[in-house]
Amino acid sequence: MRIPFIAGNWKMNLSVDEAVQFLQDIKGKLPDHKVTETCIAASPLFLESMLKESKGSALIVAAENCFYEDEGAYTGETSPKALHEMGVSHVIIGHSERRKYFNETDDIINKKVHAAFRNELTPIVCCDETMSRRESTNRISWVVSQVTNALKAITAEQAQTMIIAYEPSWAIGSGKTASTSEAEEGCYLIRQTIADLYSDEIANQVRVLYGGSVNDENADEILAQRDIDGVLAGGASLKPDSFLKLANFLQK
Repeated sequence: MRIPFIAGNWKMNLSVDEAVQFLQDIKGKLPDHKVTETCIAASPLFLESMLKESKGSALIVAAENCFYEDEGAYTGETSPKALHEMGVSHVIIGHSERRKYFNETDDIINKKVHAAFRNELTPIVCCDETMSRRESTNRISWVVSQVTNALKAITAEQAQTMIIAYEPSWAIGSGKTASTSEAEEGCYLIRQTIADLYSDEIANQVRVLYGGSVNDENADEILAQRDIDGVLAGGASLKPDSFLKLANFLQK
């Protein structure tokens, strides 16, 4: 039985004070972590304050990105080692915006996945699908290749603990959500790729999320799909009320 995982990705939004206020507003209102795990990924500028504010709560505080080396002359990058020492437990890797704006390749993403595991961080690995890919004949091989390349030299023991998000970039921030069948198809494809790489047993343990213009109005139908274990929400995670509605979907 896979525990649902509801994650918010704040991207480059809010301030430290706003982040702390957000956590104060949702305090005591999240579901038990044994029923639904909840997570907010935020700027590294906010993480220390958020970790302090969320101490003792069910909320997982995650980083939005990390570098693939633990330390060194890499100005402006975020050390996975430092994230672990702070108390961060999860990190988003390979988000479509990192691929698009910062030219992150599958090889870079694979290095980051290894860095996350090396530092005892749970990677939330994102798989992109552009509209041009969506409409092409090789869209299936495109998604499969991203999963396969991200997991190069990752052990079965590691793979079963990670989280993978199917987030078609044609739906991110566009207001256009994939239909439930499209979202399920993408997540099913990811799960089958895991089964091919490892085993059905491992694939059935990996949680697969959908991301792309998710909100509290369309989430219920998306989350009802067999292979979708949660969501990675952007704009809908910026307001406490909206995030709480997503987090408490099982109580509706």
